[in-house]
Amino acid sequence: MTEKKLPRWDLSPLFPSLESPEFARAWADLQSRLQALEPLFNRHEVGPRPPRPSDREAFHEVVEAINGTLEAAVPIRAFVSGHVDTDSTNQLAQAKLSELQKMFLLYERLRPRLTLWLARLDPDKVDAGPYALMLEEARVQAEHMMSEPEEVLAAELRLSGGTAWAKLHGNVSSLITATVGGKELPITAVRNLAHSPDPKVRKEAHDAELAAWKAHEVPLAAALNGVKGEASTLNRRRRWKDDLEPVLFRNRISAEILGAMQEAVAASLPLWRRYFLAKAWLLGKERLDWWDLFAPVGESEKRWTWDEGARFIVDQLRTFSSSDAAVAETAFRESWIDAEPRKGKRGGAYCMGVGGGKSRILANFEESFDSVSTIAHELGHAYHNHCLRDRPPLLRTYPMTLAETASIMNETIVVQAALRTLPEKDQLPILEADLQGAAQVVVDIHSRFLFEKAVFAKRASRELSPEELCSLMVEAQKATYGDALSSYHPYMWAVKPHYYGTDFYNFPYTFGLLFGLALYQKYREEGGAFVARYDDLLASVGMYPAAELAGRFGFDLASRAFWEGGLAVLGERVAQFEALAR
Repeated sequence: MTEKKLPRWDLSPLFPSLESPEFARAWADLQSRLQALEPLFNRHEVGPRPPRPSDREAFHEVVEAINGTLEAAVPIRAFVSGHVDTDSTNQLAQAKLSELQKMFLLYERLRPRLTLWLARLDPDKVDAGPYALMLEEARVQAEHMMSEPEEVLAAELRLSGGTAWAKLHGNVSSLITATVGGKELPITAVRNLAHSPDPKVRKEAHDAELAAWKAHEVPLAAALNGVKGEASTLNRRRRWKDDLEPVLFRNRISAEILGAMQEAVAASLPLWRRYFLAKAWLLGKERLDWWDLFAPVGESEKRWTWDEGARFIVDQLRTFSSSDAAVAETAFRESWIDAEPRKGKRGGAYCMGVGGGKSRILANFEESFDSVSTIAHELGHAYHNHCLRDRPPLLRTYPMTLAETASIMNETIVVQAALRTLPEKDQLPILEADLQGAAQVVVDIHSRFLFEKAVFAKRASRELSPEELCSLMVEAQKATYGDALSSYHPYMWAVKPHYYGTDFYNFPYTFGLLFGLALYQKYREEGGAFVARYDDLLASVGMYPAAELAGRFGFDLASRAFWEGGLAVLGERVAQFEALAR
């Protein structure tokens, strides 16, 4: 147990409450802004028409109105979803979230008109400047649009379709409990027991977790079938060649780039099996079971309290960037972080912007270095939000492939500092925690990619039963973990909320890790001179394709050798782990 109660985030700087006059005024202002968009579009005849000389003025007026609307929505969305994600039983917050989603249909209904208009504009003639990429992408989107009435209907049906299915998964999973050691625990706390040094506790928690997921498999499978079925149907109607193509477009990378990365990952799997076998040896086993993947190793396993972890993160970030450390310091001081696992709170961890370059972070902390590393990771997202503070919303929208850049940098700095500064007796568990996380991002995420591809292939013709989803999950895990494990987790499809939100959400984490490691290597070569370029890259992620940003640092993302470079850094750590294990 922790020494004192873990912190909960403070949302009051946004609004006093959901029923406060301040919230009501902001809500009315957002509604007014949304309602003003259609008359504005009508006045400028935004839609599929030939360009006009007046389009320059129209473009900037429309962009300014959309930016203002999206900016007004940021604190409202954060406040409402912050209540829902930490207490799924909050009926008022749930109702407001539903109302907010419906309110935004006023904008979503206009998006087809906007896309068709932007697709015909010449960036130079309208003086698009930093919005040039938005116009280029609109041309691709226009090629894959259904008719305007169909697109409007799809936007309206999404609330009772994919969005509703994702919400069902979040609500159901947040309320699941299981009994371990005679105590009923929320599923997030049960999953945290995977870090227990006691193998009996780990196995009991694993078995209880699987039983809990199985008891709820019917609604969760319905949710996954609903989400993927909707996506597959719309992708076919929009004439994408497969379900992956639109994801590559949204992530601003090519199939060639993804292929190069995946080839490098597949070639690295024997390396990771060496790591799993070395860990098994340390645990006195021939092979790991699934419940051993997060087991601590090393006799002097250090427990990291919340306060100790916070101090360590800030101190180490200060060696890299004073502004990065200042954001982390502010986050701890001003209660940006909700760290306490509890019933009704969603699992995992994330960071969301709340406006003005500030953030809130959700986590489920337990006293391990892995949790400290997770907090550092999410604080990287908060720093990224800080770097984007002067960009308008349309230029703050960046792909998932670049979303992990700052978080991986933060995490790498903290991990390397721990390995460098802690006593030798503590290095093995720290290195293990680092490789544990890297194995998740390279090996487990590759299994998630294979699973999702298989689900899309089958879901195109029919729904899948919970048993089929479990079977596909285990097949994918066997393909990546191989014979390094003697048991698997068939319900990982139910655990990960990523499957229910954005399609193929997972591979960008691998991209982010290996891209982040490449940037870290540049930092080691260049020192302090690197930081200004790094900050500029973070501030520019909404304006350029990933390959162009990477090219600023001399990286060729379409080269398998580039990805092998990041994996080679991880290979050195595996070798170091094997040596320490011996």
